[in-house]
Amino acid sequence: MTSIGKIIKEIIIPHRKGNIRLNPEFVVLEDAHIQGFLLGTDYQRMYGIDIYNSKNRNITIGTNKEKKFSLEIYQMSTHDPLKELLNECREGKFSTSLTSKQRLSLSKILRKNRPEFSIGEEPLGKIRGHDIE
Repeated sequence: MTSIGKIIKEIIIPHRKGNIRLNPEFVVLEDAHIQGFLLGTDYQRMYGIDIYNSKNRNITIGTNKEKKFSLEIYQMSTHDPLKELLNECREGKFSTSLTSKQRLSLSKILRKNRPEFSIGEEPLGKIRGHDIE
């Protein structure tokens, strides 16, 4: 596996005396697929986190052992701007006379100026109220 970079992903753990915010650094590996991550014991000790492996996996924070939080793994969403851009190029109704490089450049310009060419999550070029039938 080859390291291709690192990211910092903020993790917020709710607590009645104020949320705990962690900023762990993750190494991104080429061709590596994960379902979750491990929160090291250094973070757990630093923030008073205890993990109980009873019937369900729960954690407690600090001295309040009555307040338990469920410890479940949720599917992480990924945001790949290049993949989205290429997808928009495929979905876009560009002239067939444009080369793929020209389509990509045009799509980048449209994306950069997205508020002028779309509303919210609508595809580029689709503005509500300006539909052509």
